[in-house]
Amino acid sequence: MPDPYARGLWVRHTLADTLRDAARETPDRVVLVDGTCRLSCATLLERATVLAQALTARMPAGSVVSFMLPNWHEAAVVYLGAALAGMVVNPILPSMRDHELRFLLDDVNSRMIFVPARFRDHDHAAMLHRVTTALDRPPEVVVVRGAANGHTPYATLFDDPPPCALHSPGADEVRMVMYTSGTTGRPKGVLHSHNSIHALICQLRDHWRVQPGDTFLVPSPIAHIGGSIYAFECPLLLGTTAVLMDRWDADEAVALMTAEHCTHMAGATPFLEQLLAAAQRAGTRLPSLKVFICGGASVPPSLIRHATDYFERAAVSRVYGSTEVPVTTVGALDDAEHAAESDGRPGIADIRLVDGEIRARGPQMLVGYLHPEDERESLDADGYFRTGDLGRWDGDHLVVTGRAKDLIIRNGENISPKEIEDLLAGEAGIAEIAVVGLPDERTGERACAVIVPTERPGPDVGDLARVLRARGVATFKIPEQVAIWDALPRNDAGKVLKHRIRAVLTDRKVD
Repeated sequence: MPDPYARGLWVRHTLADTLRDAARETPDRVVLVDGTCRLSCATLLERATVLAQALTARMPAGSVVSFMLPNWHEAAVVYLGAALAGMVVNPILPSMRDHELRFLLDDVNSRMIFVPARFRDHDHAAMLHRVTTALDRPPEVVVVRGAANGHTPYATLFDDPPPCALHSPGADEVRMVMYTSGTTGRPKGVLHSHNSIHALICQLRDHWRVQPGDTFLVPSPIAHIGGSIYAFECPLLLGTTAVLMDRWDADEAVALMTAEHCTHMAGATPFLEQLLAAAQRAGTRLPSLKVFICGGASVPPSLIRHATDYFERAAVSRVYGSTEVPVTTVGALDDAEHAAESDGRPGIADIRLVDGEIRARGPQMLVGYLHPEDERESLDADGYFRTGDLGRWDGDHLVVTGRAKDLIIRNGENISPKEIEDLLAGEAGIAEIAVVGLPDERTGERACAVIVPTERPGPDVGDLARVLRARGVATFKIPEQVAIWDALPRNDAGKVLKHRIRAVLTDRKVD
């Protein structure tokens, strides 16, 4: 791999340095829009610095600071405050529940977590009481926008914290741990440095027509690698503005994009489908839109073509990537046919196919996993990330043809079938269970539980939902379909043949 420092992809300064530079050079430039709140470079630095001092007074440099916030401007203050203090930030989806949260906070040894009082009719403050009571090393819980109910109110962190000397980490040090679901049933902590993310942002600048003054609409969760870079990184490193949405509503998105003159948006298939329909209802072709990047699940070529035709000033393209190697391909923005039929061409990442499996490495890839043993199955001897996805080349463009792994991607969220199987195995009425992903027009994929019951008729979707909710499992992981079978297909070694299950359920032929 060519030297990333020589190419300018890796640098010696950090995002904290960039924030200070932006506040000095363009103090009044708006970097973040959240409803009526508009944060400038100077205000963001001021708030993040105060928070950094509060963090430094509470924990040593390098500690993990988690946030489980919607797309709110306070998350940017946390993200950048952690960067200024030399802490490691840990974004967590607000849709996670007790079961997932207990594991994540314990596994990463989080020292502080920021949560909303309530969001989407869920009492996060109460959930954190339950979760932290069960932990040997509970983090301090900070509640944003609402009653703290025994936790630390967010506002108190800004009440004259003691002046502290802030730690200045190197650009190659770990600054983020973000969990991703795998096929083992245990989420894996992916580690990124200032430089791995800097390289990623340089790639977006060079390949996605990003210019200073552009505006990103950000409805994708900021706890995903995509949402976080558009909301927190691009505004400082590329001179853009991020317009946040904490709840996706396509009609509202069209109104926001029109009012704020949004030039860029990225999201999974349902975002593009619904945005297109809403724009048509509103009678607008979103003339400010330059680029829409679609990925995270299966993307129908017809959708890319329809959106390209309708958003006549915008390039619409599929891309491919992962938390481990974000934006592995950069799309085909100047080639409408490949934009629809392929998943893009390589940008700064090297891609190779080994027995059909896509493997990738590059300066934007993870610097490791929280648990080094996870690297043994995920990285090959040459340092390429083994994606578990299958693909082929169409000239110099990559076409993803399927998955070797069992991972289910629903609305851009990863679901580990094994995690759900382990939680349901042995429950009343279930003799055997296999969870597989099936195509879904609305969500990309849905989880289907194939069950061999102890007796007929067997459990239904509602039965599974009650069990999983009682165990504190996030709603998006609950199977949306149940199939009752007499037996699960297995090979001679007893392994369940999920490709055969999927073939039967989708009426496909299989070898």
